Amino acid sequence: MANENTNRIVSIDLLRGIVMVIMALDHVRDFIHYGAFFSDPTDLATTTPAHFATRWITHFCAPVFVFLAGTAAYLYGAKQQTKKALSRFLFTRGLWLIFVEIVIVNFGINFDIHFSLIFLQVIWAIGICMLVLAALVYLPMPVIVAFGGLLVAGHNLLDDFSVTGGGPAAYVWYLLHEQNFIPTSPATGFFVVYPLIPWIGVMALGYGLGALYRRGYDGAKRRKLLWQLGLAATALFILLRTFNIYGEPSPWGPQDSAAMSVVSFLNLSKYPPSLLFLLMTLGPALLFLAWSETRFQNPMNAFPIIGRVPFFYYIVHFYLAHLAGVVGVLIAGRPWTDMILGFKGFTQPVLADYGYSLHVVYLVWLLVVVLLFPVCRWYDRYKRTNKDKWWLSYL
Repeated sequence: MANENTNRIVSIDLLRGIVMVIMALDHVRDFIHYGAFFSDPTDLATTTPAHFATRWITHFCAPVFVFLAGTAAYLYGAKQQTKKALSRFLFTRGLWLIFVEIVIVNFGINFDIHFSLIFLQVIWAIGICMLVLAALVYLPMPVIVAFGGLLVAGHNLLDDFSVTGGGPAAYVWYLLHEQNFIPTSPATGFFVVYPLIPWIGVMALGYGLGALYRRGYDGAKRRKLLWQLGLAATALFILLRTFNIYGEPSPWGPQDSAAMSVVSFLNLSKYPPSLLFLLMTLGPALLFLAWSETRFQNPMNAFPIIGRVPFFYYIVHFYLAHLAGVVGVLIAGRPWTDMILGFKGFTQPVLADYGYSLHVVYLVWLLVVVLLFPVCRWYDRYKRTNKDKWWLSYL
């Protein structure tokens, strides 16, 4: 399970590394693909199976990223002498991640020195989740897991509830459960991409998963339990989705072709993630952890290396993907400033006629990952040889 050279759990790093690589595909598509600035690849009226599949495979990234962040929190806490030390770390790292999202990540997304539009995405969500987890760690593990399960399974009961208007109550609701825009002026504001309630639940469940990887836990028992949980989650997804019972605000139905019917079946809500979205993604993730644990033991392969430095990878890949977009607009004969994507860039159709085919998107994605790997390998080596530097635990 854990490799003596890195003292890491290879299967977890492997899964995290795979989803990080896949994630880059989605963000390269955002900056390169024709239609990225005016169409939605999950819109059944306009998408194609190829476009949908390119988007759908990246759906695994955020749930696995947040889930394993909870697992990493447990494993970090297992090395601490007190819950207070773990709680302090989670609280300070949560605050740090919120700052990183607002300043560093958003500049990578927008290249806008005025920060006219701030996206609150996965790093912000992980930051808030860590603040909550900093309090939860004092509770018994069954209570933490039950709390996480309640948020994940029950939050779709709130789907029909909404707060209208632009007052504080509406803004709080947007932060908690409804993707929406919070203005700070007529031409600035925050866009809440990741409403918080279900993500807090996902991290709490991931924290519970960490207990299966504690030192001395029987490996065969862990793998059996991972198989059972993964199969149960996947089967529950299929059952609930087939009959449109519960857990997804948008029912599916037969389409004009078999391929589009499959698209309709798999087309689930991510903002916030519905119960079925999380079952569809985390169920197979648990199965992968069970399957890979005894099959992949080399921690120095590409995916585990990336999986050991996910935060570093995440920050750098946004800048590379955006720079690829700058090259794209220059090749198209447009000014590079078209890729300054502040409030104006996302609210006016400046780039409505810009973009390239999916073939180009995939080629640029591979190039970005190839360029990222040696940098990640260097940083991974630096972290492993400088464990005395406390600040590295925040990166």
